[in-house]
Amino acid sequence: MISINELKIGTKFVYNGEPYEILKAQHSKIGRGGAVLKARMRNLLSGNVLEINFKGSDKFEPADMDVKKALYMYKDNQGYNFMDNESYEQFTLSENVIADKKMYLVENTNVEILYYNSNPINIEIPIKLALKVVKAPPGTKGNTADGGTKEVELETGLKVNVPLFIKEGDVIKVNTQEGAYVERA
Repeated sequence: MISINELKIGTKFVYNGEPYEILKAQHSKIGRGGAVLKARMRNLLSGNVLEINFKGSDKFEPADMDVKKALYMYKDNQGYNFMDNESYEQFTLSENVIADKKMYLVENTNVEILYYNSNPINIEIPIKLALKVVKAPPGTKGNTADGGTKEVELETGLKVNVPLFIKEGDVIKVNTQEGAYVERA
């Protein structure tokens, strides 16, 4: 059983019979009252996001998930298409389920697929990912006491702030949890 103290970002658990993942968790305790957790969580089957307050006495079952490697192939009208690296079985996950992770998917890259009850339900992407810069304005010199940044567009359409020395064609590493520049790859 998982207590509310163990619910952190990325924790997967069963709530109302369905698997959920914690997106944001804020613990608080007011005076003599019990501990409370304000949680923002995503249903891994439907992609719906809920905000719920849990009491200190609440307990949860851990979600029994399997993880397998798969290749992201392409996107079409039905959703995002993947191929299992072991069985070569192809399957599609909807855009609702993929959600914000779509901004880090590049064709022909390996990802980890989460399986619940032997069905593929969602993807896990690495915390740091290398992506190519496709649009970058020129870096302008001037008041750069803070280091200076500019906004660039990556091959997936994601826009991030980077240092002025990054130019079009560079490959950079991005933190996928924060959507922020980490370093040049």
